[in-house]
Amino acid sequence: MGETCWVAPTDDSDTQTDRRADRPTDGLTENERRTVAPEGAIPRAATGEDARVDGGAALGAGTAEPPPVPGTGGAAHMPRWLPRAIVLALGLYACFQLGSWAFHQLIGLLINILISFFLALAVEPAVSRMSARGMRRGLATFLVFFAVFLATVGFVVLLGSMLAGQIVDMVEHFPKYLDSVISWVNQTFHTDLSRVEVQDSVLHSDWLQKYVQNSASGVLDVSTTVLGGLFRLLTIFLFSFYFAADGPRLRRTVCSMLPPARQAEVLRAWEIAVDKTGGYLYSRGLMALISGVAHYILLQILGVPYAPVLGVWVGLVSQFIPTIGTYLAGALPMLVAFTVDPWYAVWVLGFVVVYQQFENYMLQPKLTARTVDIHPAVAFGSVIAGTALMGAVGALIAIPAVATLQAFLGAYVKRYDVTDDPRVHGRREPRVRGGDSASARLRRALGRDGAAQPVSPTGGDGV
Repeated sequence: MGETCWVAPTDDSDTQTDRRADRPTDGLTENERRTVAPEGAIPRAATGEDARVDGGAALGAGTAEPPPVPGTGGAAHMPRWLPRAIVLALGLYACFQLGSWAFHQLIGLLINILISFFLALAVEPAVSRMSARGMRRGLATFLVFFAVFLATVGFVVLLGSMLAGQIVDMVEHFPKYLDSVISWVNQTFHTDLSRVEVQDSVLHSDWLQKYVQNSASGVLDVSTTVLGGLFRLLTIFLFSFYFAADGPRLRRTVCSMLPPARQAEVLRAWEIAVDKTGGYLYSRGLMALISGVAHYILLQILGVPYAPVLGVWVGLVSQFIPTIGTYLAGALPMLVAFTVDPWYAVWVLGFVVVYQQFENYMLQPKLTARTVDIHPAVAFGSVIAGTALMGAVGALIAIPAVATLQAFLGAYVKRYDVTDDPRVHGRREPRVRGGDSASARLRRALGRDGAAQPVSPTGGDGV
């Protein structure tokens, strides 16, 4: 309102323009030059309406644009948080890839540590009992593992000697076996084969030469596999020894990072794991003893050589190698019995099948229910899941792991008394003749509805 603006006349002639250009402005300040009115202009006060008119004219022009935001230079810029977000996303992706690579590289070590932990839980009762009698825990752990080592080495030595003896006997008696087979073929199919011709054809065959070459080239692979297996066994025994010897220190270390309420839960879970793992090994060991004695008696009756070693083989392999242990355990006694008499192999096969059914449906459910307390269906499903996850190792530790988890979670599940209903026991509720049918219930319902309706004195329906 306090400023003055000049409105030029509507005459746009060249004369007026020249006069405005020739008007002297020397000696005036900058502010005075700005307020100099062109000649012929009519001064008046600027109002808001004039400002709106000027603004509308400016916006109406095709070349006018809104003023740029200060500090942007007139162009849109990237948000400040976007570079940080990109760097953070790339860093997280790199960490994920690095962790995945490290996990796949260390999966073998992690599985060995898991096996060592369950093995330490298995020997924990014996170590604790010896430690409670005044023996140092490290010495007690060493004695327990030394006894396990001696038993394993003794079994392997006996089994190896048996296999070596059987292989030598088979090689020595191979010509006799071949002659009996050739004579049977000649009598049955009316052929004229001789042992010399068969031996020459076999020795000079291409497939035998290729097999020998492949076997020679695979010796290095077999040696590497054996050395890797020995190193893995050594790793498992070392970790198991440390877990068993320093069990109390390990529990204190874990509990020191938890509040008191959580410490009690961890100690309880540890105790349950020790009980269930020990119970599982106890039940498996007992079933292995029964199976070994039963097969030893059969082999001894049939006169099969190395009956004690074969009985131990059947007991251990069938119980501690899940899923395929039964077939591996029965194959070796059948092979040895076949060298004595082919019919003896048939008898061994029949006994293995019958005993397996007896063990699955009679012996194992009772022992497992008392020691591990797990349903046979749950045990079977856990073995399948463990095999799918970690192979033979998962199948071996699946049952004690599931039993431990079941016992630990069972303490937090609220249970109620079951009602005394026949349907709970698998029986249907007895019916009362003439009173429990659907038609009788419908008639009673309709009778109650009719009796509830009011009747008018005239005999009609009540209104």
